[in-house]
Amino acid sequence: MKEKVAIQGIAGSFHHQVAREYFGNDVEVEECMSFQEVVANLLAGRSGKAVMAIENSIVGSILPNYALIDDNNLRITGEHYIPIQMNMMAVPGQKIEDIKKVYSHPMALLQCKEFFKNYPHIKLVEDEDTASVAKRISENGKKHVAALASRAAANLFDLEILAENVHTLKSNSTRFLVLQKNNEDLKENISDKASMKFILESRRGSLAEVLEIISDHKLDMSKIQSVPVGNTPWKYAFFVDVLFNMPGDFEEALALLMKKTDRLTVLGTYKNKWL
Repeated sequence: MKEKVAIQGIAGSFHHQVAREYFGNDVEVEECMSFQEVVANLLAGRSGKAVMAIENSIVGSILPNYALIDDNNLRITGEHYIPIQMNMMAVPGQKIEDIKKVYSHPMALLQCKEFFKNYPHIKLVEDEDTASVAKRISENGKKHVAALASRAAANLFDLEILAENVHTLKSNSTRFLVLQKNNEDLKENISDKASMKFILESRRGSLAEVLEIISDHKLDMSKIQSVPVGNTPWKYAFFVDVLFNMPGDFEEALALLMKKTDRLTVLGTYKNKWL
């Protein structure tokens, strides 16, 4: 039976690429136009898994997605990284000088802003998704507009690439999480990475104590992200990713962290998939 996976965007999007690379080319995807819709699809049981971007090597973390995972009690079961290669594409037969507007997802536009400094006549317009913009331009046959999207989108929607790899940093990559409902059966897998959320006591040295526990138990902290606790001014929650060689080291550290934090939640344990 094919795995049904909720993605943000449509066929030809980067989320679609991740779903195919992680689950196989025959994966069945549920197309969603927002991350909120991805979560709703998963919670309603229309999909068993979901793919969600969580951070980019250029623009950093997607903070609202941390809240979506935490607020909806979702479980992280995997991760996947892909290089992001942005291409400017339009209806065939045009040149860059003919383009007046470029549409794409806000993050895509941000990743390519340096390129467009050389083309001040082009207006950058935020839109829902990279691939859906490419599809709309293709279906309408509209000239003088372009999209920023993947080469797969250009091929899928018969658009011509006017400029390739227009992103500012060529090492640009995005990390995606694989999610499922927390009350679903979890398959046993080999784990060497964990994602946690904790809230600290409001006292001096509380964060230092947590970091010391992580270090003393041979955990490699690969990510720490602080976000405000909405109903308590000047109090913060921390989302942390740690790597470990021995599951026992993580379990021992976890027992101590439970005592040193106001509240600790393990969002998931899974296999490290760094590029």
